[in-house]
Amino acid sequence: MSHQSTDTLRLGTEPIPRLLRQYALPAIIAMTASSLYNIVDSVFIGHGVGPMALSGLTVAKPFMDICAAFGSLVGVGASTLVAIKLGENDVRSAQRVLGNVIVLNVLLSAVVTIVGLVFLDPILRLFGASDQTLPYARSYMIPILVGNVLTHIYFGLNNVLRSSGHPMRSMTATIVAVVLNIVLDPIFIFVFDMGVRGAAIATMLSQAVAVVWQLTIFCNPKEMLHFNRKMWRLDPQIVWMSLAIGMAPFLMNLAHCLVVIILNNQLKSYGGDMAIAAYGVINRVTFVFAMIVMGLNQGMQPIAGYNFGAKRFDRMLAVFRLTAISATVVTSLVFLLAELCPQLMVQLFTHDEGLIRISVPAMRIVLCVFFCTGFQMVTGNFFTSIGMAGKSIFLSLSRQVLFLIPLSLLLPSWLGLNGVWASLPLSDLLSAIIAAIMLQYQLSKFKASHAARLSTQQLTYASGQQPMAADESESLSDIEKSSTAASALQSPLDLAPLQDDID
Repeated sequence: MSHQSTDTLRLGTEPIPRLLRQYALPAIIAMTASSLYNIVDSVFIGHGVGPMALSGLTVAKPFMDICAAFGSLVGVGASTLVAIKLGENDVRSAQRVLGNVIVLNVLLSAVVTIVGLVFLDPILRLFGASDQTLPYARSYMIPILVGNVLTHIYFGLNNVLRSSGHPMRSMTATIVAVVLNIVLDPIFIFVFDMGVRGAAIATMLSQAVAVVWQLTIFCNPKEMLHFNRKMWRLDPQIVWMSLAIGMAPFLMNLAHCLVVIILNNQLKSYGGDMAIAAYGVINRVTFVFAMIVMGLNQGMQPIAGYNFGAKRFDRMLAVFRLTAISATVVTSLVFLLAELCPQLMVQLFTHDEGLIRISVPAMRIVLCVFFCTGFQMVTGNFFTSIGMAGKSIFLSLSRQVLFLIPLSLLLPSWLGLNGVWASLPLSDLLSAIIAAIMLQYQLSKFKASHAARLSTQQLTYASGQQPMAADESESLSDIEKSSTAASALQSPLDLAPLQDDID
C-alpha cells in the first residue's frame, strides 16, 4: 500500500481531534498567512498611496473575488468528490476528477478573463467606483484578469491536494505564494513605483511559482493521484457533480458581489468614498479571522467527506461538532476586539483622521454579533463536505440575498449611514438562526434513521437471521439510498444519483 493511500485511510481510523488538528492546522496557517498578505497589501497601499487608493482597492476586491469564485466552483466540488471517492476506495474515479479540475479551470478562466477585460470600466462603476477611485481599481484589476488562469488552477489543485491526504503540501503551496507576495509587494509598489498595479503583479507572480510546484507533485507517477493521458477528457458526470457541489461557495461569492454592489453604492450615497474605504478596513480586519474559520472548514472537509463515503456517521458528526465549537471561539474573539479596541485595528491601515473617525463606530456596529457567524460558516461547509449541495446553497444565500440585500436597502432610509452598517450584523444573526434550525432538522432525521436501523438489527438477531455487519449498522438510510441508486447505474463513476438522493 502506498504512503498516500495509508494517509487517506487514516481519515476513517484515527481519533477525530487528532485528525482535525493534522488537517486544519496546515490550512489555518496557510489561510492566516494569506489573510496577513491582504493586510500587508492594504497597509502598503493605505499608508503609501492614500485613502482613495484603499477605496479603489475595496471596489476592485469583489471583482477579484468573482474571478476566484469560478475557480472555487470547480475546486471545492472536485475536492469533495475526491474525498468521497477515496473513502469508497475508488481511486480510478478520483484520478479522473483531477484531470477534469485542470480542464474546467482553464476553460472557465479564459471566459472570465475575456469578459472582464472587455467590460472592465462598466463593471467597476457598477461596484461603486467613482471618478477618483476608478483609476486605482482599473490598475489593480488588469494584471489580475490577465493572470486569472493561474488563480483558478492554484486554488483548484490546492483543494485536491488537501482532500487526497496532503494537507501539509497544500499549506506549503499557500505559504510559498504568500511569502513571495509579501516580499514582492513593496518592491513593485515602492521601488518600481507601480502603486496598486504593482501589488496585483506581485500577486500573479507569486501564484505562478506556487502553481509550478503543485504541478510537479501531480506529475509524479508515484503519487496515488497523478497526471496521465486518459484523465483529460471531460466527463459529463464529473463536471455535473463538481459544479453542483461547488455551486454553494460559488453562489455565495456571487451573492457577496451583488451585496457589495448595493453596499458600495449605498455607502457612496450616504458617506462617500471614505465610507467605502472604511468598509474595506473592516473587511480586512475580519478577513484574518474568517480565514481561520475557513482553515477549520478545510480541515473538516476531507474528514467529513471520507467518513460519509465510508458510512461512518458517528465520526462525521464528531468532526462537525469540534469544528463548530472551535470556529465559534475564533469569531467571539473578533467580537471582543471590535468592541474593546477598534481604533487600534483601524490605525493599522491608515492615519487619516477622517477615515478613522468613520471606521471606529462602524466597526463596533458591524461586528456586534460576529460571535455567531462561525457556527453558520461551519454548518454550510458541513453540508458541502458530504455532498448536500442544495442545503449548503440555501445557507450560503440566506445571509446575502434573503436578509442583507433587503435590510441594506430599507434601513438607510431611516438611519442613514448607520443603517447600512446595521444591516450587516442583523443579517449575521438571522442567518445563524436559520442554520441552527436546518441543522437540527437534519440531525433529527439522521438520528431517526439510525434508531430505525438499530431496531431492525435487534429484530434480525431475535429471529435468528444473519446480522448485519457493524459498518452497515452504523450507516444511515439516507446514505444507503445514495449507494443503492448509484449501484444501479452503468457508469464507472456512479456519481450522478448522489446529489438527488442525499438532498
